[in-house]
Amino acid sequence: MKFSTREDIAAPIDQVFEALCDFEGFERQAMRRGADVQRIDPLTQPGVGMKWKTAFDVRGRRRNVGVEMARFDAPNEMVFEVKSSGMEGSFDVELLALSRSRTRMNIALEIKPLNLSARLLVQSLKLAKTNLTKRFKLRVADYTKGLEDRLQRTA
Repeated sequence: MKFSTREDIAAPIDQVFEALCDFEGFERQAMRRGADVQRIDPLTQPGVGMKWKTAFDVRGRRRNVGVEMARFDAPNEMVFEVKSSGMEGSFDVELLALSRSRTRMNIALEIKPLNLSARLLVQSLKLAKTNLTKRFKLRVADYTKGLEDRLQRTA
């Protein structure tokens, strides 16, 4: 099952990529929403090999998920591999410079079930795909709007 969207941001690609590398900020946001997030790698600079252990509630059950950065190509792309006991997937963020002051961000989330219970969960998600896709696109649009506003205030 795959969700994807794209948004244009009125900011240079380097600034957008730098803002996307604020992993501590993303960790704090996830914790404010009730997730447990723990960074488990020794890296001091963003790059391939960054890892997190996360736990959060989905449909009444606690899910433990491992996240690892699989590809890091500044300022163009970041790919994260996501693994849990019953599912695996990837989260791709790709940036494209449209001009000096405009950037297109493509985001894709793909999940694949690995066992029967995960297949049932994904099947139930497919039944609500239209609504989930709409929510995914709205969340990304809200994030990019806030990012654009922050970058314009600091410019």
